[in-house]
Amino acid sequence: MSTTRMRKMKADGIPISMITAYDYPSARLAEQAGVDVILVGDSLGNVVLGYESTLPVTLDDMIYHTKAVTRAVSRPLVVTDLPFLTYHGTIDHTLTQVGRIMREGLGQAVKMEGGIEIAQTVDAIVKAGVPVMGHIGLTPQSVFQIGGYKVQGKTSAQAQKLLDDALALEQAGAFAIVVELVTDELSELLTRRLSIPTIGIGAGKHCDGQVLVFHDVLQYTADPVPKKFVKAYANLGDHIRDGIARYVQEVKARSFPAEEHSFHTDLELGQLYGHHRDESDKE
Repeated sequence: MSTTRMRKMKADGIPISMITAYDYPSARLAEQAGVDVILVGDSLGNVVLGYESTLPVTLDDMIYHTKAVTRAVSRPLVVTDLPFLTYHGTIDHTLTQVGRIMREGLGQAVKMEGGIEIAQTVDAIVKAGVPVMGHIGLTPQSVFQIGGYKVQGKTSAQAQKLLDDALALEQAGAFAIVVELVTDELSELLTRRLSIPTIGIGAGKHCDGQVLVFHDVLQYTADPVPKKFVKAYANLGDHIRDGIARYVQEVKARSFPAEEHSFHTDLELGQLYGHHRDESDKE
């Protein structure tokens, strides 16, 4: 998968599948399932590291998890989120952060939240040779400024701002844009107006592709929180908890390990003890 291939998929009307992954086994399974793009999202702060938001996630966190994912896959395009406040300083500072993701994490592209206000930075990163995916609508890194997890684009003013943001990102060289928690009508307009793919999450069916969080798709959590825009395709949380509970029960009952899990020697216990005593006498 490549940025060029994604553009062609948009032109040909072929939907783009994208999912988050944060470690080697998850990424391997995603690739085997046929996913086109893997996002090493800063959502790892919520679903893997236990934070209440994405804001505490560091660049080192993103590099660590990107390395695990890029070791696992060869076909999907791997995109890494630039974490909070790593791309709002000078261009030189931002390029240093991006360079670390590409060199140390072996990332293939980066994702940035924002619109017109980051267009100049996107342009500089693209000119430095790094593909950039944009992200507009509900931007989790700005959730406190936005005032919560609210659907965006409901008013004409919001819709115009998001359209302007999307066009600015396209002009700056972004190869695709994630559109999060945006009305179905606006996402359809954005998809038609842009020559680059739109990847929706809670943005309806008209986007060129869809992205969901790995743990949401598989209910890979102890306490799943229902989300209107998420469809769960499995329930790993229950299976994992039940499996571990059975393991605990068998350990307590001494039914595990059983004979088939054990190893033996031809020596008798007395011989083993005598050998041990001889060694102790020598000491």
